[in-house]
Amino acid sequence: MKVSVWDTYVHRKDGRSMHFDILVPSDLKEPKTVFGFGNAYLIAKSVENHSLTTKECRFCHIEHASEEIVEAIAKHGFAIIEMENCD
Repeated sequence: MKVSVWDTYVHRKDGRSMHFDILVPSDLKEPKTVFGFGNAYLIAKSVENHSLTTKECRFCHIEHASEEIVEAIAKHGFAIIEMENCD
């Protein structure tokens, strides 16, 4: 399965910058849908009062997904790869 990778940076209230990737099926082209997935992730991580836009989240590239990513997308519609300060 090919997936689109959306590179995302969010400034947290504690001053740190979160960096994570949102992975979605490559045929999903609507940024607002991707932003919605990212916002759901941020809520789950208790990052308050944030709404993603093109300023924080941008399409980066398309790649082949691992089986783990394919399973996450099948279950949730998206997958997240945590890069920095996502704890």
